[in-house]
Amino acid sequence: MVNISEISQTIRRLVETRVNLIKEEIQDQVMGVVTRVLLLVIIGGLMLLVLLFFSLALAFFLSSLLESAYIGFLLVGLIYLLLVAGLYWLRYSPSLRREIQGGMSNFIFDNPKKKKEDEEGA
Repeated sequence: MVNISEISQTIRRLVETRVNLIKEEIQDQVMGVVTRVLLLVIIGGLMLLVLLFFSLALAFFLSSLLESAYIGFLLVGLIYLLLVAGLYWLRYSPSLRREIQGGMSNFIFDNPKKKKEDEEGA
């Protein structure tokens, strides 16, 4: 006759193993999300620096072109003001929101393992 205590210990070990596997999988997914968010912050910071230097370069170029020390900076400021006004006007656009949310979701929550499995299965 089969010993019930052995069966219960085997089941307990199986459940513990499964729980540990799930914990490791969740930890891997969380670390992947944290890594992608950190990467997004770094990319955003570098893009801000690039934008700053291009803006300064454009402002100095326009200033030298128009032979005025401040007109180039005013024009660059006006360009940014128009950009902000346009984005403010489009802030409730469903298509713009969908595109931004979809892009951010794909970047942050994208699972390369799942994508590889989907490609292999297809």
